[in-house]
Amino acid sequence: ADLELNVNIKKLQLGCGGVNNSIRSGVCDIDIDNISLSGLGNSASSNTGSDSDRAARVGSSAVLTNPFIQFAIKNPDSASTREVVGINLSSEKAMGLITFGLENSDTPNGINTLSGFMTVAATSGLAKVNGFGTSLVSGEAAKGALTQSYTGVAIKGKASGVNFTTKSYNLNLRDSATGSNVLNGILNLPQQDITGKRISSAILKANATVNDIAISGNIVANALLIINLDRETTGTIKNLKVDATIDEGLNFFHKASLNGTPASLSLQSQDLQWTANKSVAARGWWLEFSNPIDIGDITPSKAVNIELPTLVETLGQINTFLAKPANEINCGSWGILSCLFGSSIPVGTVDLTNAPAASMPLKDLVLKKQDFTPNCYGSLKFC
Repeated sequence: ADLELNVNIKKLQLGCGGVNNSIRSGVCDIDIDNISLSGLGNSASSNTGSDSDRAARVGSSAVLTNPFIQFAIKNPDSASTREVVGINLSSEKAMGLITFGLENSDTPNGINTLSGFMTVAATSGLAKVNGFGTSLVSGEAAKGALTQSYTGVAIKGKASGVNFTTKSYNLNLRDSATGSNVLNGILNLPQQDITGKRISSAILKANATVNDIAISGNIVANALLIINLDRETTGTIKNLKVDATIDEGLNFFHKASLNGTPASLSLQSQDLQWTANKSVAARGWWLEFSNPIDIGDITPSKAVNIELPTLVETLGQINTFLAKPANEINCGSWGILSCLFGSSIPVGTVDLTNAPAASMPLKDLVLKKQDFTPNCYGSLKFC
C-alpha cells in the first residue's frame, strides 16, 4: 500500500516527564514545533515563499510505501508473563519533504528536544571566514587589523640567513583573488550519526581548507641586534587546513528530504532493537531515520570569526614553516641588506599543506540551504 500524506502539526510532544526524567528533567523525549510533511514540491530548485512554490508544496503529498505497525512481545510463549514492551510505527520507505519550525533564521525554532537516531549524509559548502584589516573591494567595511598584542605570538624566521623576531605587527589578511577581507574555503562534512536521549544539539565534525590568503601590512622586528626594524611585508598563506567542531542546535535544522528514507516512531518500556532499524531504540519514545538524510549545502549564511586559539595555532605553523632552511625569506639580490635597508620584508609563499590542521570551534550556524517553503497558501508561515 501507498499512504499519501500532507500534514501540518503545530506542536508534537511525546514522553514529557516520565521515565527519562533522570536523563534530563523538565523536557520531553520528543518536542518539535511546527512540523510539516509534504511532497517535495519545488524544493529541489526553489525554497521561497512565492505563490508558485507554496502552491507546489501544498499540492504535493509525502508517500509512505507499505506502512506497518510492529509490536515487541516479551515472553511470547507464556500466557502468564507475556507482555507488550514496545510498539513501532514505520514504513518500508518514505518519499517527501519534512520541515521543522517557522523559518531558517538567527532565531532558534523547530526541534526543541529529540530522542532518536539519524544519519546526516556527507555534504559540503563554502566556508566564509572573516579576515583582518581593510578590504580592496569597494564598499566592503574594514575589520580590525591582526596585531601581535592581540595574538601574543611573535613571527619568527630567517631572512637571507639572518634570524629575525617581530616585536609587533599590524597585518591585513585578505582573499588573494578578490582583495576581500572575507576569506573563502571549501567546507566538507563527512557522513555521521546524530543520536541520543532528549538531545537539543549535536556535535558535527567538519574540515575546511582556506586557500590563498594574502598578507600585507607593517612589521617591527629585531635582526642583527638592530631594534625596531620597521618594514612593510607581503606574502601568501596557502592550504590552511581547519578541523571544525560544530556545536549545532537541532533548532537550526529545518528540513530533510526523505528520498526513500524509512522513518520509524516507536515507544518501548526497555531498550529494543527493532528488526529493520539501525539503532537500538532507547526506553521511552524514539524517532529513527534509517537512511542518510541530505541536509543540503552547509554553507553558513554569515561569515564566521577566526577564534584566537585558531590564530595562535596558525601563527605557530607559519613559524614552523619559516624555521626550515628551505623556507627562509629571500630578501633579494643584496641579501639581508635588501631587507635591512629596503622598503619591505617579503614573507613569500607559506604553504601549510603538511602542517597539522588548526582547530576551529563553531556554534549554531545558520545554514544557507535550510530555507524552506511554508506548507500554506497566502502569506502565513504556518497554518
